[in-house]
Amino acid sequence: MAAQSFVDLCRAELELCGIGNGSTVAVLSKGTERSEYVQAFLEAAAQLGAHGFSVGVAGDAPGQHGSWNVGATPLAGNRPAIEALKKVDLLVDTVFLLFSKEQLEIQAAGVRVLLCIEPVDHLREMFPDPTLRARVEAAGELLGKASSLRLLNKHGTDVTYDLGAYPVITQYGYTDTPGRWDHFPSGFVFTGASDDGVNGKVVLGPGDIIYPFKTYVRTPIELTIEQGWIKNISGDLDAELLAEYMAGFNDPKAYGVSHIGWGLLESAKWSALATDQHGVGMHGRSYYGNVMFATGPNQELGGPNDTECHLDIPMRGATLLLDDEPVVVDGDIVIDSMKPASRS
Repeated sequence: MAAQSFVDLCRAELELCGIGNGSTVAVLSKGTERSEYVQAFLEAAAQLGAHGFSVGVAGDAPGQHGSWNVGATPLAGNRPAIEALKKVDLLVDTVFLLFSKEQLEIQAAGVRVLLCIEPVDHLREMFPDPTLRARVEAAGELLGKASSLRLLNKHGTDVTYDLGAYPVITQYGYTDTPGRWDHFPSGFVFTGASDDGVNGKVVLGPGDIIYPFKTYVRTPIELTIEQGWIKNISGDLDAELLAEYMAGFNDPKAYGVSHIGWGLLESAKWSALATDQHGVGMHGRSYYGNVMFATGPNQELGGPNDTECHLDIPMRGATLLLDDEPVVVDGDIVIDSMKPASRS
């Protein structure tokens, strides 16, 4: 994909999303941010014979006060913009509507939503294809049948999830299904436990990644979890930083356990964060064999937790079992239907 222009890249992505002659595409942006994304997607849509237009809104970016506040968007209360976006086939989101009531309303109208905020070189490096979709959907099917999940690692993690209360979410970097959201680029699967169904201990070790910090864990962090809530955070410097960050939201719901899943994208790199902290971190979230432990909001699954404090923590070298059967073992996926051709 590296030889393609950005417009060509966007055109290939829109084609994966089923955009063609007569389709309608809206690109949502904020102020002058990512103006090149707006133009590239609109030009790509026009080349495909689609009707494209941009919707620009004003507002402050999430994280302006030192935290990443999810669910609060500049689209809130803007009924004309929301109603316009509910009438298109595809919404390309360059703002970050995820976890917001506005996105859920737009999806409920049958609009497919594509988040695209990563740097252009990341889009090229992790560009999706139908084989990734097939592997992610195979993972989603297996996860959807499971009633329990157990997570382990060499640092002392041993935590269980009671599954079945919430649906499975698949992410493979594009969407051609009405009402479905995806993030370009990405490659993983996840679900959530029942609201009181997570119990045990999670110990984050060196090499695990904490988003939105965009840092690798250096010193162990031990999280004690009871009935779906983090009850204690212990450890040295990294634990102190995490505890203070979460406490800064002054919201008891910040300590809820959110989704759990694993990465399947072989082109994503665990080490990317060491030299490149641009974007929100889809290399780290998607890399093959990571187990992503998350805290905070679960509205995208249909749950009640609407806190603005969200942590995604891809864990390296972890083991994940579904109904006591191994799926990921020490950071390696052991189910053939989820492996890329290079690992089969």
